[in-house]
Amino acid sequence: MDFTDYDAECRVLSAMMHSEIACIEAIDLLHEDEFSDYLNRQVFLLMQSLYVRGIRPTLVEIFKEGHTLGFLTKTKDIESIKYIAEHYISDQNIKYWIQKVKQANKAREAQNLLRKYNATLNDGKLNIQQFITEASSDFFALAMDAGSEKIDTPQEVADLGIKLVTERVERYRKMAEECRIQGQVPMEGVITGLPTLDRMTLGMKPGDLVILGAQTGHGKTAFAMNVAKAACVDTKNNILYINTEMSKEQIARRWGAILSDVALYQIQSGSLTNEQKETVVQAYNRLRKSGFYPCSIPNLTPQKLDVMARKAKIQRNIKLLILDYVGRMEKVQKGMDEWQVLEQIVKSIKLLAQNLGIACLVLVQLTPTGELQGAKRMENECDLMLKMIPVEKDEHRKKIEQKLKKHFEEFNYRIFVQKARDAESGVSIPLVFEKPKQQIREAQEEGTGYEDIGTVVDM
Repeated sequence: MDFTDYDAECRVLSAMMHSEIACIEAIDLLHEDEFSDYLNRQVFLLMQSLYVRGIRPTLVEIFKEGHTLGFLTKTKDIESIKYIAEHYISDQNIKYWIQKVKQANKAREAQNLLRKYNATLNDGKLNIQQFITEASSDFFALAMDAGSEKIDTPQEVADLGIKLVTERVERYRKMAEECRIQGQVPMEGVITGLPTLDRMTLGMKPGDLVILGAQTGHGKTAFAMNVAKAACVDTKNNILYINTEMSKEQIARRWGAILSDVALYQIQSGSLTNEQKETVVQAYNRLRKSGFYPCSIPNLTPQKLDVMARKAKIQRNIKLLILDYVGRMEKVQKGMDEWQVLEQIVKSIKLLAQNLGIACLVLVQLTPTGELQGAKRMENECDLMLKMIPVEKDEHRKKIEQKLKKHFEEFNYRIFVQKARDAESGVSIPLVFEKPKQQIREAQEEGTGYEDIGTVVDM
């Protein structure tokens, strides 16, 4: 029996030509070996190659690339691809047709297993117990899609551990030497730009979900963009920055202030001297060379977020996704409170971070009392939970200094580490937030004479 589904393969390829969403789904879920037809397999690889390079794999682009590579030389193949393009389906049905392709491939794999074990049965030296064990294991794995979810042996775990620790030591020593020369601390992930936090966590690592909470008007976006500066301007990482509140013009103006030391209101009003204007222009030239990829989506949904993140991972190899902020995402689930919906969104973002191998920084809004509804459940999902809290009174500053046993320059905010999976929690990091310039930095230490601070009151 021939277990192929040529029609399903054609419909998937056609959808990829007509819809970017379908293209992302197919590249994410399918492997070229799952196409039974040789031409279809080659077309899929060609389309995948185009999309990874940022080119929409339309019929025209496929023909251009095919001719360039010398792949499309036969009239029959060209006519076959034209035929495929006519089998357009709605991208809403793409997962159905992808599953049809995968099921047909699974049937072929089952057929191959039957042939393999039929040949084994005809072997005169058959060990029946071993035969049953191996056959049942193979068919069960095929049925459950467990090929990559097998139960490991203790030897495999031990070997993996030795391999990991050896690689980690070698990588750490290499990073340590590079950082020693530059006077830095070795990082394992994307930096935040706050030295104390980076030393604690060694950076935001692949699979990490970081949540930052702040009250309205207290620096959520400024924090996000200063992290972006550290991650993709000061260091060479590609990041995806999704903002649900601001236009691209507003984002661009904020970058001008952050990178130039010129006040945001001057950039917005245009009240700049020639020297200031030149400074801002030079700041934008720094941004031009960075790995900052922004997207403003007021009506962001979890589905759109998933598609955008996978697209950016495929095309830009992003290391960090910043979502500013989660409270503005459209909530389509009926019968659920807002905090329950936010909890589900946070869970899906954590899964996204793990599946794509990227770090995700998600901004949330705190209540006027500094709380986050549903915070405990969100805290369970995240690897690092931070709060950005204003420090408005001298006695509050003194209490923080006394706890840290350090004096600092005058600071007006603090980051409170509420949870850290791989570091110490309950720690405050003093910040200086220069609102006119939208710049956030860690407060500089000024001596250690904390014993002279005197009596302080509770915050």
